[in-house]
Amino acid sequence: MFQWSKKVVKSVTFNPGVADESLLAVVESYLEKQPDKTFSDLCKEALWQSLCVPESVKPGLKTAVTESAEQKIDELQRQVRDLEERFFAKESHRLEALERQILQLTQQMAHLAIIVTERPVVYHQPQSAPAVDVVNTPYAVNSQEEVDPLISRLSQYLDDF
Repeated sequence: MFQWSKKVVKSVTFNPGVADESLLAVVESYLEKQPDKTFSDLCKEALWQSLCVPESVKPGLKTAVTESAEQKIDELQRQVRDLEERFFAKESHRLEALERQILQLTQQMAHLAIIVTERPVVYHQPQSAPAVDVVNTPYAVNSQEEVDPLISRLSQYLDDF
């Protein structure tokens, strides 16, 4: 197999004839219109095309198809970024709402705890026994009337006298 060096220079000879001279004129005209291209680039493109090499294998040659694909990829990436931003904003609002609800529930629980500790607890005996309310005071009240919590607390002190 033929070994190529890293940089290979090949020459193209244009003979003094009508076909070669017209081709050379077209090449010069083409290169004048596209100053970013060189004769070497033009030869490589022609070789790729004439040897029927698929576009996906060609190195460094951007075609309309690859540029279009890159534009689509860029557009999709932009759409994904927009979607992520909207999603995170929505989830952030939901999280803030949940935090507010948790704070409200915590405050309500604290309020309920205060109410429960300030009021006496009334226990009911099973229905088979006579209806007697037991209040968490040192004595039991044997009446079906509701006992005023203030009176029950004060009655403790009266019993001590």
